[in-house]
Amino acid sequence: MGETVAFLSGKGGTGKTSICAGVAAALAREGQRVLCIDCDVGLRNLDIALGLSDMASLSFMDICSGSYVFEELPSHPRFPTLWFLTAPVNITADAVDRDAFEAMLRVAREKYDYILLDAAAGVDAGFRLAAGAGDRIFVVTGAHPAAVRDAGRVGQLLELMGKTNVRLIVNRITGRLASAIGCNVDDIMDDAALPLMGVVPDDPAVILAAAFGTPLLLHTKKGAAAACKRIARRLRGIPTPIDL
Repeated sequence: MGETVAFLSGKGGTGKTSICAGVAAALAREGQRVLCIDCDVGLRNLDIALGLSDMASLSFMDICSGSYVFEELPSHPRFPTLWFLTAPVNITADAVDRDAFEAMLRVAREKYDYILLDAAAGVDAGFRLAAGAGDRIFVVTGAHPAAVRDAGRVGQLLELMGKTNVRLIVNRITGRLASAIGCNVDDIMDDAALPLMGVVPDDPAVILAAAFGTPLLLHTKKGAAAACKRIARRLRGIPTPIDL
């Protein structure tokens, strides 16, 4: 039985989508069957981070409605055990039938090892859609105090939703940045009141990979790509040190 992992953030610009795509590729490289679902209705861009922007994709509503089945999804051209569903463009997040969405995920759990949900930033309908369906939840934040405060607020909302398997990923962090703003990762964990899943360094390769239409893990083996690999291994229960 597979499990769903929702990637959330309290605000935009945290790099949540890039991390979701990087972890998905890392899991697929390790032989796991992975389905990525873009839940950001209206502002979808997970396809770019996955290097699939030039390929036609089905939306999750195509599966929810019964128009298509999972067996009809094409696999990623570079990662044979990675599949993708984009967000629909002709409805709003409020209009998504949550019962149909969760029914789709029940079927997906029988077919994939991991289903990664890239939620919309913020705490509106797209957030609730992904958070409600997540077996595990990763809250992605930067080191900026406003981002950390938002992450803490997201953690509180998830607690009210009854979610307990929630972890923090701190993105775009450098030693110089931490020194300049007078904090470290322990401080961020304390302020957000969430246990740590991983730390991802600030890495220009993320932007370069997207610009070239290449998945991050095929663009480089260092920096953010290596951090995503470590997160993927910890997700699988393999002891892996947290490091920049």
